[in-house]
Amino acid sequence: MLISSRFRSVAVAAIAVAGMSIASAAHADSGTIRFSVYKAAFFIGGSGGEGTLTFHGKRYPISVGGVSGGLAFGASKTYFQGTVRHIRRASDVTGVYGAAGGGGALGKGAQVIVMTNDKGAQLELTGRQVGLQVNADLSGISIALKR
Repeated sequence: MLISSRFRSVAVAAIAVAGMSIASAAHADSGTIRFSVYKAAFFIGGSGGEGTLTFHGKRYPISVGGVSGGLAFGASKTYFQGTVRHIRRASDVTGVYGAAGGGGALGKGAQVIVMTNDKGAQLELTGRQVGLQVNADLSGISIALKR
């Protein structure tokens, strides 16, 4: 009888912990994001742009910036659109996103990228690129809400 009582207590505790983790994940939401980025590089590059986050029916203007280093050269403009997952409020999208990768486009090209920031927000983006850009570098972007 003592064993079944302990087992029941452990089972109830495990169910409670599982329920709390599911509840916290259930409160996270998603939104849509669109932005364009201008990028120029000759080994060290920079990028900047702006766009909009749509979350719970409201539109939030955002700014985008970044730095890259490695084997990179050219200039391009990329139009990104996609989904932001695992956010509870619009400000969760702010932060630094990093990605390691390589690729390139001559003229019009397509890009797909998934990145996560330190708050757990995940960007799932598709984009189309215009211009000449060749890279095999380590890149990152920073997103901020405009005031």
